[in-house]
Amino acid sequence: MTEHLDGAVIPTGFDVPVEPLRRAAHYTGEQGCIAAARTFAALFLDQLRTEWCAGIDDRTDGELLLVVSELVTNADRHSNGPYILELEGTDNAVTVCVYDSSAALPRRFPRDPERVGRHGLEIVHALATEVTAERVPVGKRVRALVNLAH
Repeated sequence: MTEHLDGAVIPTGFDVPVEPLRRAAHYTGEQGCIAAARTFAALFLDQLRTEWCAGIDDRTDGELLLVVSELVTNADRHSNGPYILELEGTDNAVTVCVYDSSAALPRRFPRDPERVGRHGLEIVHALATEVTAERVPVGKRVRALVNLAH
């Protein structure tokens, strides 16, 4: 909120951002990209805490980094080219989007504790409020919405 006093604008300390915080990073798929994406996401969460006063506890922090890891790992494994990680957040939620060059939509396998591997999308669905996958002109976009309040 801003108070007006004789035409002067005085910040009150209660000013909040209007637009969500948005950041994106491009990865080539070379070794170390998944770790770099996690670091990028961790810095994003720190900035969200500062700029939006988002109450992100350690558990939620870990869950968000896991969602980023799983989606970026899928893009790294299943596309033949670079991929983009896009993050958007407020004090209530973070949207994680990963764009890659493969038009093949990810498959969510039925729960099977005997299966080795292929649990990534299952994990993302367990942690996110909403998960969507859609084709875009140059491949696909997988989007996960994670609420910050537990």
